[in-house]
Amino acid sequence: MEHIVVVEDDQSIADMVSLHLKEQHYQVTHIDDGLKAKEFLLNEEYDLVLLDIMLPNYNGLDICKELRQKRPIVPILMLTSMSGEADRVIGLELGADDYLTKPFSLRECIARVKALLRRSQYSQATAEGEPSNELVFDELYIHPSHRLIKVNNTSVELTAREFDLLLHLAMHPDQVFSRNQLLDSVWGYSHEGYEHTVNTHINRLRNKLKRTDNKPDFIQTVWGVGYKFASSS
Repeated sequence: MEHIVVVEDDQSIADMVSLHLKEQHYQVTHIDDGLKAKEFLLNEEYDLVLLDIMLPNYNGLDICKELRQKRPIVPILMLTSMSGEADRVIGLELGADDYLTKPFSLRECIARVKALLRRSQYSQATAEGEPSNELVFDELYIHPSHRLIKVNNTSVELTAREFDLLLHLAMHPDQVFSRNQLLDSVWGYSHEGYEHTVNTHINRLRNKLKRTDNKPDFIQTVWGVGYKFASSS
C-alpha cells in the first residue's frame, strides 16, 4: 500500500482529500503544521507528498526546498491558491513535480497522484534495471538506468521529473514536442492550463545544463510549437 502524506492546515480540504485517497487504497498521513511536517518528511518513509504552501509555523516552500535537497526523487504535488501564481512558479523552481490550484476537483487530484506515482515507479524500476545504452551529445552524458547526468565530466543533480523530461527529449533528438505532448508523455496527463509546469521545468533544465562555450542550449524553443532537444550544435 503506497503511503501518501497530506500536509494541509485546512481541515475540510484535508479530510476530503484523505478520504478519497483512502478509497483508492492508499495509506494516508495528515499533518496540519509546518514544523511537524518538516520533521516527518525529512525522517520518515512515504511515496508521495501533497504539500500546501501556506502552513502554520513553517512555510511549504521552505519544506519543499529542504525536502528536495535530501530526497530528490520523492514526488511533490504542491497545493496553491488561485492568487498564488508567484508561489506556483517558486514551488516548481524549488523542485516540486506538479501543482494543483485551489479550489480543485478531487477527481483531478487523484488523477495527478496516480500519474506521479506511476512515473515514480517507472523511474525506480529503470534505475534498478539492467544498464541501458548511454546517450552522449557533445559534452552532455546521460546514463538512463543509473539516472546519471554529466556536463563536461561534472555530475549534475536533477529532480526525478527533470531527469524524465530530459531523457524523453534526448531519446527523440530534433523532434519537436508541444507542451501538452510533454505533459502527456512525461507527467502522465494532458490538462489545458498547466503548460506553465513544462515551461518552468525546461528553464530549470537549461540552467543546470548551461554550456560554458557559448554554444546553443541543448533544449531549444521552437516558437509557436514547443521544445526540442538539439542533437548537434
